[in-house]
Amino acid sequence: MRRLRLIVDLTTGVLWQDPSLTLEEARTLISNLEGAVLSLFPGQQSTFELVLRPRFDRILRERWGEEADSSVH
Repeated sequence: MRRLRLIVDLTTGVLWQDPSLTLEEARTLISNLEGAVLSLFPGQQSTFELVLRPRFDRILRERWGEEADSSVH
């Protein structure tokens, strides 16, 4: 659980604080996070989609606005 919290917190920090990060890079970062979470907790895809995906979608919308909604993740 500590490892999960660490990688989620680090990803969140990068998404908010890296001014040079593009939307495409942000989406890749979230995709990589998803892979890491699923390697820690195999078979928990639905939990990721229910708990973490909305958090990261919100960050993308707040940082990149409507542009974040126009692409499929």
